[in-house]
Amino acid sequence: MPPFVGSTDSQPRPDSNIVTIDVGGQMFQTTKQTLTSSGPKTFFSRIAQAASPYTPFVDRDPELFSLLLSLLRTGNLPSKAKSFDLQDLIIESKFYGIENLLINSFSQLEPFNLQKSLQLPLNGRDSPSAVATTPYGSVHVAHGSKITTFDWSLRRKSTILTHFTAVDSLLALSPELAAAGANDFSGLQILDLEKGHVKETLNWENVTKSGSTVQAIGSSPEQMFVSFESSRRNSNSIIVYDLHSFRPITEIGHNEIYGADIDSAIPATKLQWIEGYNLLMASGSHSGPSGVSGNVRLWDVRSGDIVWEISEKVDCFADVAVSDALSSMFKIGVNSGEAFYVDLRNLSYEKSSWVCLGDKRKLLNAKKEGFGCKIETQGNQVFCTKGGDVELWSEIIMDSSSNNSNNRIFKKNLMGRVQDMGGARITNLAFGGSRMFLTRKDMQCVEVWQSSSREL
Repeated sequence: MPPFVGSTDSQPRPDSNIVTIDVGGQMFQTTKQTLTSSGPKTFFSRIAQAASPYTPFVDRDPELFSLLLSLLRTGNLPSKAKSFDLQDLIIESKFYGIENLLINSFSQLEPFNLQKSLQLPLNGRDSPSAVATTPYGSVHVAHGSKITTFDWSLRRKSTILTHFTAVDSLLALSPELAAAGANDFSGLQILDLEKGHVKETLNWENVTKSGSTVQAIGSSPEQMFVSFESSRRNSNSIIVYDLHSFRPITEIGHNEIYGADIDSAIPATKLQWIEGYNLLMASGSHSGPSGVSGNVRLWDVRSGDIVWEISEKVDCFADVAVSDALSSMFKIGVNSGEAFYVDLRNLSYEKSSWVCLGDKRKLLNAKKEGFGCKIETQGNQVFCTKGGDVELWSEIIMDSSSNNSNNRIFKKNLMGRVQDMGGARITNLAFGGSRMFLTRKDMQCVEVWQSSSREL
């Protein structure tokens, strides 16, 4: 039986903009513009384009239909949707061909309204080692030799077993595809998470012909960047791949280490693409008898040149992140535990240095208060972990006519309600859709933080 049949109860004028639809015996009226806003190949669009004097009958649930019609009209689900099961809405949205619209309605992050909403349990005894998200809010979690995937509704999960003893680097290529690597296992693997098999293995052919382990993975809209280190730890490189074919395009940052050249011996352990500047941020650090040292470099991938770099010795970074929206790069000092920034609009070797956002007096300490801390940016906001808490830094615009980076002021807020605060040290921090995901030391689960207005 077709999903809808003609009914002669109503005969609107052929040139009318009003469309009447009978869903499960309940009449709905809307406009052709509302229906066609769903996209050119959806169920709604076909109804709007059908030149028929009959009222179409759709043999589906009218209550769920009314929610999806509100979604078409406003771009958001009405508040009464909270009394329905999300999985029922997903099934209906797939039937009408508007699942992407439903996903988009949940994809706006509200940073000042985030609160801990649920925990995603993981199978086994291993704590999460890496977390990767998609823009719509699905999440891949590496724990031990396994990778568990939760779909964007967080109601469905699947787990696959990898060849790795432990996954150290993870990048979400899509809801079904991920790139994974390990510090002690050669090669980068492209994994089909639905079918549970390796689609392709990528290797770096170094001079000594030894195995190459993965230290970091990043991506731009068209390219994937992989930081490799030889298993003998005497060379490292960043390889640029085509994101769709996974074929190598070029090699940058190739270092062969001879003697005590410590700076060259540090591979990039974080890679982040800066879309607005067409640059790749690569950072890496090393802990030795004299403390933690490292470097941050900005690469022009097309020329293979370093555009800017800074060496870190006094208060080296525990983590680094870049914000396109704020035109800034941020770090957490491994000794002070404080947040710093450098303005990307005024980069120069002579003048550019880190500006402390927090307590400058802590710069004199060497207590490693920032050890293990994470920092990530999302939109105009900067999120830092401190032990078991999350800090949110936001820029306050004082004088819009001034472009002087020294006039920039950032304010700190603590995230969450009182009952959300504290706990074991946070080990991973990631964002997808309207959600913040975090993991904690020795915990076999993933915490999900989202706005109460986005929960269903």
